[in-house]
Amino acid sequence: MRNEHTDVKQRILDTGRGIILGKGFSAVGLNEILSTAQVPKGSFYHYFKSKEAFGEALVDSYVADYVAQVDRLLQDDGAPAAQRLMRYWKSWMSGDGQTAECNCLVVKLSAEVSDMSEAMRAALLRGTDLIIERVAGCIADGLADGSLTANLQPRHTALMLYELWLGAALLSKIRRDRSALDTAMAATAELLNLPRQASG
Repeated sequence: MRNEHTDVKQRILDTGRGIILGKGFSAVGLNEILSTAQVPKGSFYHYFKSKEAFGEALVDSYVADYVAQVDRLLQDDGAPAAQRLMRYWKSWMSGDGQTAECNCLVVKLSAEVSDMSEAMRAALLRGTDLIIERVAGCIADGLADGSLTANLQPRHTALMLYELWLGAALLSKIRRDRSALDTAMAATAELLNLPRQASG
C-alpha cells in the first residue's frame, strides 16, 4: 500500500515526466512542475536535493516503467521468440502510421543531459543496459527455439539493434515523419533473416 510520502514524490515525478517530454529538461523550471503538481517547493526539497537529483530519479522511475513494458512485450507467451522480438520493435512505431511522435524519455534526454549531468547520464546508461539485456535474452531464446536462424551473437546483436532504433527515433524527431523507423524495421528484419512480412 502506498503512503502519502510515496504518493507526493510520485506525483512530482509523473508531472515532471509529462512536462519534460514536451519541453526538455533544461527548459523546464521547478516552479512549473510544482505548480502543475500542486506541491509546495518545500516538499520538493524534502524528496530531492536538487533539480539534478530529481532528474536522476525521473530517469530511474521512467526506466522502471519502461522495462516492465518491455518485459510484457518479450515475455514467453507461447509465441516464437522472433515474433516477440518484432513485437517490441513494432512498439516503437507511431500509431497513426504517418508521424513519429516519440514519447520516450531516453530519446528526449540522451543528447540534452549527457554532457551536463553525470548522474543523469549514468541513470540513462543503466536503463539502456537493462533494455539491451532483455533484447539479448529474447534473441538467445529465438536461437534456442529455432525462430531465429541467422548466425547471431545475442548481446552484440541486441546492442546493434538498440543503437539502430535509438538513432532512428532521433531522426524521426528531426524529420517529423516515420521514414527512419521504417528503415530501421526493414534493416532489423534483414539482420535477423526474417521474411519482410514479419516486420509489417
